[in-house]
Amino acid sequence: MKIKIILTIFTLIWLALIVRVFSLAVESNIYYKKLSENNTIKIEDIAPVRGEIVDRNNKPIAINQQGFKIQIKPHMMSEKNIKKFNDELDFLISLIADLDREKLIKKYKKKESYYNHNYIDIIDFISYEEILPIYSLLHLRKNIHIVSAPKRYYPYGKIAAHAIGYVSRANKKDIEEDQLLELIGYTGKTGLEKYYNTYLQGEVGKRKIKVNANNQEIEELSYESPKEDRKLTLNLDIELQQYISSLFKEQAGAVIVMNVDGSILSASSYPEYDLNTFVSGISHDKWDMLSTDLDKPFTNKLVNGLYPPGSTIKPGLGLLYITTVLNENTSFICESHLPLGGRIFRCWKKEGHAKTSITKAIRESCDDYFYKGSLQLGNTEMSIGLQRYGLGDKTGVDLPNEFIGIVPSREWKKRKYNRNWSIGETANTSIGQGDFLVTPMQMAQFTALLATGKLPTPSFAKMIGDKPYVPISREVFNEKELQKLPIIQNAMYEVCNAPHGTATYYVNSKVKIAGKTGTAQVVTIMQDIKKRVLEHDMDYYQRSHAWLASYGPYKNPQYVVLALVEHGGHGGGAAGEIVSKIYDKLLELGYIKE
Repeated sequence: MKIKIILTIFTLIWLALIVRVFSLAVESNIYYKKLSENNTIKIEDIAPVRGEIVDRNNKPIAINQQGFKIQIKPHMMSEKNIKKFNDELDFLISLIADLDREKLIKKYKKKESYYNHNYIDIIDFISYEEILPIYSLLHLRKNIHIVSAPKRYYPYGKIAAHAIGYVSRANKKDIEEDQLLELIGYTGKTGLEKYYNTYLQGEVGKRKIKVNANNQEIEELSYESPKEDRKLTLNLDIELQQYISSLFKEQAGAVIVMNVDGSILSASSYPEYDLNTFVSGISHDKWDMLSTDLDKPFTNKLVNGLYPPGSTIKPGLGLLYITTVLNENTSFICESHLPLGGRIFRCWKKEGHAKTSITKAIRESCDDYFYKGSLQLGNTEMSIGLQRYGLGDKTGVDLPNEFIGIVPSREWKKRKYNRNWSIGETANTSIGQGDFLVTPMQMAQFTALLATGKLPTPSFAKMIGDKPYVPISREVFNEKELQKLPIIQNAMYEVCNAPHGTATYYVNSKVKIAGKTGTAQVVTIMQDIKKRVLEHDMDYYQRSHAWLASYGPYKNPQYVVLALVEHGGHGGGAAGEIVSKIYDKLLELGYIKE
């Protein structure tokens, strides 16, 4: 019995030993093999090349300039290697002008780590022309690597700057949102570069290689190409864009040229700035100069500039009047002023417009007609109608961070200020003043609605890769509004063509257009002032903003041209010549076909 027990114990011990040997010899082999692979096989991410942006005629407006970056071997700042590191710095400084030794050291230290075995970027970009004479000298240095590195370049500099936008170094927040940026290093910061950033930057590639204990490559095991060079084709015509910039000269404001279907042919915010300034980093002096400029060159006024619309909203508001509480034959007697709520609401024409119906009210921009109409319609219906027409909401244009503006109402004021609405605010809203704020893009969309009866979604993109970007329009008018829209369109035609039209004297185009001027006050005119100071006698920054919203040709609407001249005074006077020349250019380039 004892012998059986001893044999059993002996057998169990041997079985345990056999199981352990099997575990070490077979099963653990998989684990240790995996560890071994991690030590000898390396996965390298391959940064994609950013896609180019071109205009509608395939002219490049955002491209990649060919160049190189210079890297230094890691772990060179140890006591053992520091002399070699300094030698490499001295060598680079002797070959390349304007290098700052302290900045190079600081850049190297940021990435230097015991765990980092990759060469460290020390010079982000050097052009092909600069590196060509010294390439062979650099190539002989075993501690230095030269790597291909494209840099974003904008051939047209400041032209269409706010629409195109720029790329710049990715910051910590950018990298947290998109890990790929740690590899790429740059990201779209503004404009179309930001809106289409994910598409343009592409997708990372993978390279699997075998390395030895010194991290030297032995063999390439596999290669997966990055998805890159994705092309974005715009509706913009860069030649037209340049022409309009030459017309606007030193003025501040915005100009939009848009097909009535929403396709944007040109869009500029002024003043402009050179996009190339931001790619590698802007100097503190340059930043301070631009950021403190009173004309706000950094603001994309197309979608982030908020302005009172002034009289440009009168055609839309007039359509609401004649399809609800008034009709096209309703007239008011304009006596140049209206006592209301303890205040005097003046018409711009000091002698008044006498008997005025809708066509005359729009043609001659009679404020009194719109005051009285607003009192019959009421603020609630007025704000609901204008919002239905697209104001107080995003247009949906393909630019980042679009503002919605304000169509003031009782509900809005109570929500924002916890205060009650006054009847005077209804009158103020009716002429596009008070708290009423719009963006130029909203006004371009609003004008297209009046031209065609459809509310388009503005779009810069024409082709995303090989896929066409199809413009979208919405039906927002009811049957009665569509029926009476021609009355409003005729009134807008008279604004630019009939005697006493507010733009007639200033519009001189080969194309017959319809439109509406607007003068948006910047400062409040006090009640006790009997005689207004003329706009050109005011200090520049106290002058009213000048609008001219138009479409043409009148009988066959094809394009909207909207111009806003900051502190320009009267809409027709400040913008009439610019708008006229733009229509003539559209005719010359073959866009408008009468």
